[in-house]
Parts: sequence; C-alpha cells; structure tokens
Amino acid sequence: MTKIKAFKAIRPVRSKAHLVASRAVSTYKNSILEAKLESNPFSFIHIIHPEFFENDNTRTLPNTIERFLKVKDKYEEFAERGILQQDEEEAFYVYRQSTPNHSYLGVIGGASIQEYKDNKIKKHEATLASREAMFTNYLDIVGFNAEPVLLSHKKSEELDLVLSKIVEKRPEYEFATTDESTHELWITTQEEVKLIQDAYANIETCYIADGHHRSASSVRLHDLIAAKGDYSKEKNYNSFLSFFIDEERLNIMPFNRLCNTLNGHSKSSLLNLVESHFEVKELKRPKPPEQLHDIHMFIDRTWYRLRLRTDMHSKLDAVSSIDAEILTRYILSPVLGIHDLTTDENISFQSGEDGILAIEHSVNSGVNQVGFLLYPVTMEQLKAVADENAIMPPKSTYIEPKMRSGLTIYRIDE
Repeated sequence: MTKIKAFKAIRPVRSKAHLVASRAVSTYKNSILEAKLESNPFSFIHIIHPEFFENDNTRTLPNTIERFLKVKDKYEEFAERGILQQDEEEAFYVYRQSTPNHSYLGVIGGASIQEYKDNKIKKHEATLASREAMFTNYLDIVGFNAEPVLLSHKKSEELDLVLSKIVEKRPEYEFATTDESTHELWITTQEEVKLIQDAYANIETCYIADGHHRSASSVRLHDLIAAKGDYSKEKNYNSFLSFFIDEERLNIMPFNRLCNTLNGHSKSSLLNLVESHFEVKELKRPKPPEQLHDIHMFIDRTWYRLRLRTDMHSKLDAVSSIDAEILTRYILSPVLGIHDLTTDENISFQSGEDGILAIEHSVNSGVNQVGFLLYPVTMEQLKAVADENAIMPPKSTYIEPKMRSGLTIYRIDE
C-alpha cells in the first residue's frame, strides 16, 4: 500500500497565487530573473533568491548558513505581510497543469519516509552525498519545503473517479502563465482526504520521476532529527512533499546529446565505425526517432538514422536497453572518446523540448561537431531499472510536469 499524508499547506492568498508561484530559479536567464524580481514583489523567487540585489560586499555565498537564514527571513516576511496563509485543516491539494499538448492531474501530499526506506518508493538515479548534505542543511534551517518531488504510480480507476468529482468544483486557484500553461488547484474536504487515502492504499509502489536529491535529503533530515531524540511519529518530517501522478499522465522526453569533438575522425570514418553496431541510413528530412533503439545523428548538415542491429538486442539488460546507454557504449566512449558524461567537457545535453532545430543550429554554427537525437525512455524501462535497484545513465530523461514553487508550502516540523 502507499501511504499519503494530508497536511496544512502554507500557500498564497487567492488573489496573489499567480504572482507568487514561480518556476525553478535555474530555468531563468539572469536578465529575465532580474526583470521578474524588479517587477513582481510577490514572486516566490524573492524567498528562494533573497540576495539577488545585494552588492558584492554584502552578498552571502551560495549554500551557506547565512544565505539559508536569509531565505527563512524572507519567507517569514511574506507570511507577516499576508501574502502567504496557512490552512486550518489538513488536506490534499489536487493540482492540474494544462499545456497546449498535455494535461497533468495529480495529488499534492506527503510521501512516507518509511516507505522510501523500505524501497516501496523506488529510485532510478544516484545522488551525490555533498548535494544531499547541502539540501538537508537547507531544509533544517529554513524549516519548509516548497517544491514537490514528482512520484508516479500505476493507473487507478478508483483514484480517477475521486479526482474527476473534485475537479468538477471551482478550483481555489486558476491562472495562466506565459509558457501557455494553465494551473488549477483544489483543496480537498475531510471526506475527500479519506477517499484519496483509501485509493492509494491499493497502490503498491511509487517511482521517483523527478526529485531524487530532494527526497534523499528529506530522509536524511528525518534521520538526524530521530538521532537527537526529540522525535514524534506525528510530525511532518516523517514524510516529504510530493506530487503523486498516474504514470500514464507523465510526459517523458529525452535529453539529446551534443558533442564538440569527433576525436580525430572524419565523417566517413565515424560512419564506418558506427556501422559495426548500427544499421545506418541517410534521412531525406529531419525527424525524431520513431522507435526504441533508433538514434538519429546530425553531422555535416546531414541526418542519419542509426538503428541498433538486432543481434545486439539479446545483450541488453534493464540499464543497457536505455538508448542513452547504447549511445555511450557503442559510440560516445569507444569512438568519440567520451567516457564520463558527468565530467567530460566535450559533451552537453539538450532537453527534448528544444527539438531538432536546436541540434541543427548548434552543429551548423560550429559550436558542436555532431548531435544525437534519442528516443524517449519508456515508463516500463524506467520502472525496470528501478526494480533492479540499478541507476539510469546520466541525463536520460526530461520528465514533465515541472512543478511551480510556492503553491503549497510544507512545514517540516509541524
């Protein structure tokens, strides 16, 4: 069964929800970030980036206690000004994000730390101890979490029925953003809380789609608190803020690869080496790969389809079946000399939402020598890797929805 915890969210007052909610700071260019902070005094970015307008003499260093204290102070200032309010009763928050091409509907609530430890919440990415420690320190000092972990699970007809009735009502929030997305949020009644918990009790396993460091850090903080002895099973730190969503509603896109080296090879010698593992066909027009184990390569203003030879399929386990791993194993490492994707400066990554034109522009401009379009990882592949307690290759998936920060804030020590 999956335990999901209701909580008393701290959230924007209705009139300011569209002004408070923000994308992750890392997704904004500095010029846009500056414009947003100058023009919108209610943006949640003021809380998570409180030192933006400080001069070099007063600006605190990133990821320090001093900076985290400034985040906490700004958060408390928003509460004192009445921009944020806390609900009086525990609830779930049904959230729907609608884009021109997709609609994402799910439940914001607390995911169980114990189920994470028991591997009922499964992972497919490795985490860095240094980042875990930094995020743990951040959560401990600021005392809240504002960006949910994305958890996927199997489709549930029982849950769909409950959610379909909730979304018939007027949402608490409904607003559009400049990326042509619409955001809606419903607050559940106590009766609906019970119905949602009952539906999740019939779901055995969840998978982390996005937020491995955030979830691992929450678990680490829980253990630190428990070790101090002042521990309660009723506190929010026994769970971590999550957005639970039916796996069929996710949109999984690839991270495409760009390389600024041919490792001394000419185009013809590169193609000859690639043919030892792939069937190579020149494409008349650019298009995304149409099936698993098809990789499209762009070099010298020409697109090629690289289709993994069928005799290689029998050698594929869960991780090896990922096209990003196939590309590394048979081309990037042995041919282009790129062995460590996390440190090698000869490779960069481009999210699938950027598409074909971004690959062509980068190669045609000479910034890179060759580009690769990948077929998206399937949900079955992701689950297979997680079920084997294995780790996905770096930058294998770009998964939507991307959640807005600041819509539902989770107080950790409550």
